Amino acid sequence: MGKVSNYLKEKLEKGEKLHFTLIDPAKKVDYSELEKVALRLHEAGTDAFLVGGSLGVTPEEAGDVSSILKKATGLPVIIFPGNINCLTPKADAVLFMVLMNSLEPYYLVQAQVQAAPLVRKYGLEALPTGYLVLYGETAVAHVGRIQPIPPEKPEIGLAYALAAEMMGFKYIYLEAGSGASRHVPEAFPSLIKRSTSLTVIVGGGVRSPEVARSLAKAGADIIVTGNIVEEDYEKAVSIIRGIKSR
Repeated sequence: MGKVSNYLKEKLEKGEKLHFTLIDPAKKVDYSELEKVALRLHEAGTDAFLVGGSLGVTPEEAGDVSSILKKATGLPVIIFPGNINCLTPKADAVLFMVLMNSLEPYYLVQAQVQAAPLVRKYGLEALPTGYLVLYGETAVAHVGRIQPIPPEKPEIGLAYALAAEMMGFKYIYLEAGSGASRHVPEAFPSLIKRSTSLTVIVGGGVRSPEVARSLAKAGADIIVTGNIVEEDYEKAVSIIRGIKSR
């Protein structure tokens, strides 16, 4: 088990609920502002940074953002890859993901085959992750050509999670989508947490401390926020504190 895996495992075994801050380098990141924001989120209690996006991220941008985040906070920087263009040796780890409900073979195995030699060459720690996108109206759903999962059918999510567990994955990421108008229903992390040994990550549409606490209480181990950081990072601070003070 690698350094980042151990860091997350130790926190979770203490009963903590974790928060990841997602930074999309393609969204005109102000590097001079990023350090200040990162420090503020670190002080609030975020546990790690995700770097990535669905469209338009260059390796140079991913590397620059990763370097700033690591230097400013010392927290783990984990690549959240929309594709292999997000990979950089300046990060610590990568969510080595399979978009499990994609209809596009590229996201089921071809992207991973192309990424694997780079992950090894860059010395990135691979965090084996099953990735599920629930709703069909977001950028990641369009790019990934996903088969949406009915929000009233958590048992379908569980079937994917069981498959992920049986294939040896350690994490399941339940995604509403960047900027989604609705979050993942609580029934999904609840059922999956009760029925598998996977670490449950939930992101997308988390726009208030109340929603974050509700998802954490339901079974999410890690809550991810992204868009809210870009819009008003003090709202992200309140979400982090809401998770940590539950």
